[in-house]
Amino acid sequence: MNDNRRQILDMLAAGQISSEQADRLIAALEKEPSAAPPGASAEAQPGAQPKYLRVVVESEEGHHAGSPAKVNVRVPIQLLRAGVQLAGIIPPQARTRVNAALHEKGIEFDLNQIKPENLEELIYQLKDLTVDIDDANNKVRVFCE
Repeated sequence: MNDNRRQILDMLAAGQISSEQADRLIAALEKEPSAAPPGASAEAQPGAQPKYLRVVVESEEGHHAGSPAKVNVRVPIQLLRAGVQLAGIIPPQARTRVNAALHEKGIEFDLNQIKPENLEELIYQLKDLTVDIDDANNKVRVFCE
């Protein structure tokens, strides 16, 4: 663990910053140019890919004690890669049964089409993904970082 990360965690433990602030600071550390080749920032690298799929929800509905409900989920893109690899080892008979069950529920999805090369193209395209939904009581953001 590097000194900056340890300092952020110490500040969190001391109550000087919130867990959300610590998360943002650690994420900023991961994007520092020192992690990239000299003279190139992570954003400037042509092959730079997102590391996380982030979902943030703020809702006035379902709040407790007068404060809004908040959800902040950060899913590693590597989890998607692992899922695709696992899908590749599902026996063909099981895939057929899962596809049939999905079809019965009205979900047109074929597990046989999940391939690592397809996933890499999806991940490449995810770097430009931003979804913002904002209405009177709810705010939802989905983005990659």
